[in-house]
Amino acid sequence: MRLYLGWLRRNPVLSGSPVLLRLAGGAIPLFAVGIILVIIAAALGPYTIPFSHTADILLAQIGIGQAAAPDTEQAIVASIRLPRIALALTVGAALGVAGAVMQGLFRNPMADPGIIGVSTGGALGAVIAIATGAQAAFALALPAMSFAGATGALVLVFAVASVGGRFSMSALLLSGVAVSAFIAAIISAIILFTENLEAQRDMLFWLAGGLDASRWSDVRLSLPFVLFGVAVAVFMARDLNLLMVSDDEARSLGVRVSLTRNSLLLAASLITGTAVAFSGTIAFVGLIVPHALRLVTGADHRVLVPLSALGGGVFMLAADTLARMVISPAEVSVGIITALVGAPFFLILLARNKARASML
Repeated sequence: MRLYLGWLRRNPVLSGSPVLLRLAGGAIPLFAVGIILVIIAAALGPYTIPFSHTADILLAQIGIGQAAAPDTEQAIVASIRLPRIALALTVGAALGVAGAVMQGLFRNPMADPGIIGVSTGGALGAVIAIATGAQAAFALALPAMSFAGATGALVLVFAVASVGGRFSMSALLLSGVAVSAFIAAIISAIILFTENLEAQRDMLFWLAGGLDASRWSDVRLSLPFVLFGVAVAVFMARDLNLLMVSDDEARSLGVRVSLTRNSLLLAASLITGTAVAFSGTIAFVGLIVPHALRLVTGADHRVLVPLSALGGGVFMLAADTLARMVISPAEVSVGIITALVGAPFFLILLARNKARASML
């Protein structure tokens, strides 16, 4: 590790920029781990493919050489496993960046993308699509209605937080908690009163979060929204650094506080809603990834936001691969895996913050 950091510091391109140095220091190992995970995820499954064949197929997919593997193996990787891998990377990047933005805006390392009710709103839209049979009638009904639910929840939370003409982050947080509880009650009622047992099972499975039905069409639909939201967060990362100090300090340095905060909230909500629309509710990714990276790279969002995209994708892909393999040929919902990892992490973080507060 010391040799690696020394090589980065000697690099003439990176040596003059501490931000680029820290960004490269985190991005290179994350990218390397991501490549290894892609090969493992593409190779493993009910039909195991040799790693050498898998690497050959993946290189052929990006235009390097021609795959010599059997047609069956090529079809499995290209049509079944690669769309799932791509969607896992996309959803993980969305949740990681949304978590980094939320933690910065709320100045709280325990903030999560679902904190203002967007995830719950997306879940409501999906549950309605399943309960009404729209999912069976129209292939894109579930992601479309889930995205509409996430957007509706965001509008409702902003409307409640802005009652009386005064808006504040604390009002937004409390509004998100209230709206989330209200929407969760509606979801429970829909599940309870749905007589179709198969539809009930589909709702519960979707609410647990999963990528088992991933298709290339899902990747093509979700990726532009995620890229746009991530680009906004990266572009405004410097202003987010200033907002973490204080609104007055940021305003004195030329930051348009309300516009910047609202833009970041909308970007985080957009990518969270997109993730929920295509993967279901997957908890703790937006909590774990930015917090862990912050401990290593520091709190500079110019570094943290792009690394959270990489780290979120890597974490989600690792969790999904584990979910596929733990009881193979069956599989566990990836949301269960992230919750099993994230809940203890959250409790440890809560205990550390409580202990730190008691010492002050």
